[in-house]
Amino acid sequence: MTEKLFYKDSHLSEFEAEVVSCCPGEKGLFQVGLDRTAFFPEGGGQYADTGLLGGANVLDVQEADGRIIHFTDAPLESGSRVRGELDWEERFMKMQQHTGEHIVSGLVHSRFGYRNVGFHLGSEDCTMDFNGEMTVEELADIELEANRAVWKNLKVETVYPPRDELARMEYRSKIEIEGPVRIIVIPGYDRCACCAPHVERTGEIGLIKLTNVQRYKGGVRVTMLCGVRALADYEVKQQQAKAVGAMLCARENETAEAVGHLKNECEALKYALGEKEKMLVSGMADLVPDGEEAVCLFPDGIEGDSMRRLMNRVLEAGHILCAVFCRSGEPKESEPKESEPGRSGTGGRSGESAGKTKTDYRYVIGSRILDVRSVAREFNSAFDGRGGGKPEMVQGTARGSEEELRAWLLKKAKEMAL
Repeated sequence: MTEKLFYKDSHLSEFEAEVVSCCPGEKGLFQVGLDRTAFFPEGGGQYADTGLLGGANVLDVQEADGRIIHFTDAPLESGSRVRGELDWEERFMKMQQHTGEHIVSGLVHSRFGYRNVGFHLGSEDCTMDFNGEMTVEELADIELEANRAVWKNLKVETVYPPRDELARMEYRSKIEIEGPVRIIVIPGYDRCACCAPHVERTGEIGLIKLTNVQRYKGGVRVTMLCGVRALADYEVKQQQAKAVGAMLCARENETAEAVGHLKNECEALKYALGEKEKMLVSGMADLVPDGEEAVCLFPDGIEGDSMRRLMNRVLEAGHILCAVFCRSGEPKESEPKESEPGRSGTGGRSGESAGKTKTDYRYVIGSRILDVRSVAREFNSAFDGRGGGKPEMVQGTARGSEEELRAWLLKKAKEMAL
C-alpha cells in the first residue's frame, strides 16, 4: 500500500520517498512504485498529476489495489531515496476546478434535485452532466451563488465518518464505495464523496465561470472554468473585444451594437447588389440572338439563383434548351499529348502538345420541352461531372474547357433534333 500524502496535505508539492519497485512498461516507459507519494493518480474524473521524480519525468500516475504506479521516462533504482516535485501550477489549477465543481453541483442538487451523473476535468475545461434541464437564466443564478461561496472563503473540510454516522448522513455520491468513505464538505453548499485533492479554502478558487450549457442525454452538459483558467479565458476574450472594437471604432462594451449596425448595412448592400444582379441577368438574356434553339452561356460574376434566373429568362424567350456555366476554380492546363516523332520545341504540333485549358464549372441546364435528366447523365460521364435534378432542370459540377462543353451540348442538341 502506498502512503497517500496528498490526503494529508493537498498543497504538498515536494516530498521524499523510497523506490520500492521499478520495471519496464509499455511504450518505453517505466513503472515505479514508492512507499509514499504526493502524486495524485487518475480518478474521480480528474487526470493524473505530472512532474519530476528523481530526475525522471512523471508522465502518468495510476492506482491499482492500493498501490500507486508512477509512469516515468527513465528507470529508478529500487531501494534508493528520490525527491518528487509536482507540477504545482497544474495541480493547483485542477484543485480549483474540482472544488468549484463541488460547489456548482451542490447548488444544482439543492435547488433542482438533479444529480451530477458525469464529471470530466479535461486539459482545457471542465464539464458536468446533470440529469435534468436548466435554462441559461437559471445557470446564471447558480453561477452567482457559486461565486458567493468563493467570496465567503469557507474552509473545505475532509471527513471520514463511521459507518453508522455515514448511514444517516446526506451526501452526494455516484457509486457504491467499499471501505472508509472520504467526504468533502463545503459548509452550506455541498457534501460529496470524493477521492481527489481540493483547495483548503474556497477563496483559493478565485472565480467560477459557467461558459456553456447544452442539452445532453435528457439533461444538460455545463462547461465551467475556474481560477487561472477563467482568468486566461477572460484575457483572450478581452483581447478579442479590443481588436473588434478597434476595427469597428467602438468601445469594447459597445461592440455588439456596432456589429448590429454593420450587419444591417451588409444586408442592405446585399439586397442592392441582388437587384443589380437581376438587371445584369436580364441584360444578358436580352443579348441572346433569336432563333438559337440551344443556348450555352458562360457569364462571369453570377452564381446560384442568378444562374437559374438567367436560364429561365432565356427559356421564356422561346429557346428550347439553355445551359449556364460559371467557373468554380482556376483554369488548369490538361496533360499535353506526345509530339510526333522527329518534331520538338516550336516546330512540334502545338495544338496537340499544349493540351487544352480545363476549368471546374457549376452548371444549370433546363428546358420547357425536353427531359434534361438524360442529357445530364451523358454530360456528367463525358466531363467528370456530378449532379442531377428534375425533368425541367438539372444542376451540378463538371470539368472541361469552354470550347469542349459548348461543342458537346450543341452536338447533343442536334442529335435530339432540336
